[in-house]
Amino acid sequence: MSIREEFEQRELSFLSPFACPSSRSRGRSRAENLCPVRTVFQVDRDRIVYSNAFRRLKHKTQVFLSPLIDETRTRLTHTLEVSQMARAIARALRLNEDLTEAIALGHDLGHTPFGHSGEAVLKEIYSADFTHSEQSLRVVTRLENRGRGLNLTQEVLDGILKHSKGYGRVLPDDPAELASTYEGRVVRIADFMAYLNHDLEDAIRSGIVRASEVPRGCLRVLGETHSERATTMIRDLISSSRVEDGKLSLSPSPEVREAMADLRRFLFERVYRSPRLERDFEKSKKILSELYRHLLEDPFLLERGLADLQMAEASRDGESRERQVCDFIASMTDRYALDLYATLFFPSPFARKLA
Repeated sequence: MSIREEFEQRELSFLSPFACPSSRSRGRSRAENLCPVRTVFQVDRDRIVYSNAFRRLKHKTQVFLSPLIDETRTRLTHTLEVSQMARAIARALRLNEDLTEAIALGHDLGHTPFGHSGEAVLKEIYSADFTHSEQSLRVVTRLENRGRGLNLTQEVLDGILKHSKGYGRVLPDDPAELASTYEGRVVRIADFMAYLNHDLEDAIRSGIVRASEVPRGCLRVLGETHSERATTMIRDLISSSRVEDGKLSLSPSPEVREAMADLRRFLFERVYRSPRLERDFEKSKKILSELYRHLLEDPFLLERGLADLQMAEASRDGESRERQVCDFIASMTDRYALDLYATLFFPSPFARKLA
């Protein structure tokens, strides 16, 4: 018996009946030999961590564009915080921690430069149907590995696609919008918990809001510090989740759920829609819109750019140039987009000749 098989047997002995054991995965779209050491979900996690898209997250905006404060979150640090919170919840509920971690690490791979403002721009200039969650799925199925994708398991793909909630319900009533695994649902909740907590901390640190302006009821219930709030959210979800009608109901207590909802309203009203971020949105809209138009008219630059991001084979027959330009822009980091914009549209510097 291989190391992987021994671990799969141990999983069956300690995982909850609601968990997804590695040995019962629905598999991959392209069959491949099983690793003798790692389970299928451990393989998925490693493929995501070693992907180009994952590395680019360190230079993508979470909320604040080009932050001057080193401690401000990026899309990568957000992803790591989601992973930590989701794993803690999954471990306590005896769900599959490896599956949870793989989904968490891959959930934002399709995020655009300049955060959600970049996503809003691509909705406007490319397609109203563009979403970062569907782009994340496209990254791991079509764009990574020079167009061959990562060939991840169906459970991880499903969790990545259904992690996002926007301003809607954290866990929607429509079963079709829910991840098929409880691990995927845990990641969706952890994503919400993570951004509520760290976006508030970053907003205070950056001076957009003052700590005294945060609704006192939220802080009384959740905690005054980042650590206290994270602890409250995680422990409350674990203790409040119940088995009902043969299903695992993942839900915080009414008091904590209400405090989280109030905090989200505060963030949307005072941070995400603040004049400062609105100004940054207009700047990012101008940059990405002009890059989009220019790339449509310059196929050579587009092909060179796709190759630069190791996506050369993503431009397959039958895909429109608009789709390829969208893929290219969505895969850019903030600084890549800024550097390309400066190269294309700023005057070239020249050296003064001395007499």
